[in-house]
Amino acid sequence: MQILLLIPLVLIFLYSIKQVNQYERGVKFRFGKYAGLMEPGWRLVWPVIESWVRIDMRVKAVDVPDQEAITRDNVSAKVNAVIYYRVSLANKAIIEVEDFYYAVSQLAQTTMRNVVGETALDDLLSKRNEVADNIQKIIDKATDPWGIKVESVELKDIILPDEMKRVIARQAEAERERRAIIIRAEGEKAAAENIALAAGKLAKTAGGLHVRTLQTLGELSADKNNTIVFVTPLEILRAFEGLVKKSPQK
Repeated sequence: MQILLLIPLVLIFLYSIKQVNQYERGVKFRFGKYAGLMEPGWRLVWPVIESWVRIDMRVKAVDVPDQEAITRDNVSAKVNAVIYYRVSLANKAIIEVEDFYYAVSQLAQTTMRNVVGETALDDLLSKRNEVADNIQKIIDKATDPWGIKVESVELKDIILPDEMKRVIARQAEAERERRAIIIRAEGEKAAAENIALAAGKLAKTAGGLHVRTLQTLGELSADKNNTIVFVTPLEILRAFEGLVKKSPQK
């Protein structure tokens, strides 16, 4: 008779043993009231009077689908992202919010649309990390009462309309042309300054211009296919004029 009484007790005891894995925590309720956290290992949860909820404490990734928003400078854009978060306090994640998976996803979508709406298109494209950090801070602050810690937010894609892509391409092309013109003008300025310096030195050196002319003619004559039109420098004519004036008159 005693054995028959022990069998149900043993079965109840075995049924009451719950295993909590290392990466999990258990939230125990007794008579519907919060009764504490269950750490990893074997734990007893008595049937009828107690219940428990298993919570995964590992980092989770939430894929935020494409969110269409209008930037601060009135440009339509679609943005999608991925959010990495984990449960820091298992009891709050169960007691304070009904479904924290769904709540974090919805909060991320709303926050991303709001942040994109407050950001100019140029900043959205060039400062993606700063925009993602801003989204992460807002979501982390909002989910802190739920016992949720947002680790990071990564913007995956920023999709623009085809018309805007063409406008950006034309803007980039115009910017490259502007830089090319500036570089070419700076090169011409530097060349003109060097030529002016060289001309000044040649003018101060007796016979310098004549030597330079002969050197240039020698370089051109290396190619027999060139046709050389020789212009006599004024320096040579002045030299001849000086010789004529110095020669004795007959």
